[in-house]
Amino acid sequence: MPVDYSKWDALELSDDSDIEVHPNVDKRSFIRAKQNQIHQERQQRKLQIETLKYERQINDGLMKRISGLLNALKAHAAEAETRNPAEVAFQAVMESAGNPADDKPPARPEGVHAQVEQPPTYTKMMASLLDQVNKQLDEKKPENRYNAMVDEIGVHLKNVEGLQQELLKKLAELEKEEGRKITSEGIHEGFNSSHVAKSTPSTSGTKKADDSSVELLNPNFSMSKPAESSTAANDDDDKEVEASPDGRKFAQIKPNDYRESHSFIGSHPHILTEKETDGLLIMAFDAQLDGRDDFARQCVHQALLLQYCRALGKDGVALFFKRITTKGHQAQDVFYKDVQDTYYRIKNRAAEINAQRAVDGGGEGGVEQIQLHAVEPGTEIKIRIPPEKSEDEEEKRGREIFEGFAPDMRRALESGSLDKVNEVLGKLKVEDAEEVVALLSEANILSLEEQIIDATTEEGQQHLKEMEEQAALESYTDDPE
Repeated sequence: MPVDYSKWDALELSDDSDIEVHPNVDKRSFIRAKQNQIHQERQQRKLQIETLKYERQINDGLMKRISGLLNALKAHAAEAETRNPAEVAFQAVMESAGNPADDKPPARPEGVHAQVEQPPTYTKMMASLLDQVNKQLDEKKPENRYNAMVDEIGVHLKNVEGLQQELLKKLAELEKEEGRKITSEGIHEGFNSSHVAKSTPSTSGTKKADDSSVELLNPNFSMSKPAESSTAANDDDDKEVEASPDGRKFAQIKPNDYRESHSFIGSHPHILTEKETDGLLIMAFDAQLDGRDDFARQCVHQALLLQYCRALGKDGVALFFKRITTKGHQAQDVFYKDVQDTYYRIKNRAAEINAQRAVDGGGEGGVEQIQLHAVEPGTEIKIRIPPEKSEDEEEKRGREIFEGFAPDMRRALESGSLDKVNEVLGKLKVEDAEEVVALLSEANILSLEEQIIDATTEEGQQHLKEMEEQAALESYTDDPE
């Protein structure tokens, strides 16, 4: 029976001892470059496959929710002929909301979209989709807005389905290319008669793992480095989201005061944006970190209130407040449960961060602080408290500033120890600490003086030597020649 050797045509070798290169080109360097090129192309191809699979998984979840909304709208189409179409649409949105536990998309694999943030929840995706649909309807101004909404959502569903087909086609091409070559990663041992069974199971298992390991042509190649460098390069691109002044005022309204919230939105419609929603959620997170549970829950309530009003379209504000104030309406249960779930996610995360801060030692462990130190070698910061009774205007002003400090700061200053002053500053927020340092300077409480060194002691001689070395180094830096 003839042997078929055609399968060896698919072998992909990362070096070749018989390769011929130009006499001016180093053969070993050329082979190493070829090895790196093959490894990088293979890793990039695998990352593309993982990315396409993840994107298809996200789109599957989104298509499920769009289909659910579309079916709910079609099921209530007859009711829209006799009832307010906006109310019927709101009912359909509530029915298709789905299980809140499945609202968060699956975690992305390592290296996939490492330069962007985690994808938003499906609720936010649907809210964004409804925003687009309502804007398109406002531009077209159809006679039957309800039917036009159904058609527009159907168009979005077809667009996502078309995108899924394109991703599937690209995925099939990459997987075909990946399977076309036989690589060291695809090696699987069949029968290995050289293996000797041991009496201890753990020993034999370890030995077998060692024997079947594959020797790498380039052991220093790290597959995780490209993703890590890409992530580090884009960390600085993130911009902090903050609520506007009007958004902060809206957050101060009590959750049960829907009349005030309705009136505020009516006079400030510009706060109905996704940015304001995110800004209020960040306020909730900061408040929870500070232990202000009630205000954190209040911020979450107001943030989701804005999100729901936006998601319901042109008449969403009036429709939301009508339903939320109707006793026993189904919309109340859906909205309150969403608020509760969102708040508890923020609460749990804040508790984890506070626990980690406690382990790291509060002010230590990378938290930004303001500390006082003498920069110039041979100098030290002295503390001088203004006298209580003085005729000098500057000293009177300095005494007023001193007496205005918190008790712990006054005690630290009276001790004359800079370490104790730094300890108090370390417990303050950066903004508060900067303000205290500015007041200390204004009151002339801190002064920079020459440090007196006792050269008769071993410690003093060592300190003096370090100062001389530092001075010599600075002299060389100023004039290297």
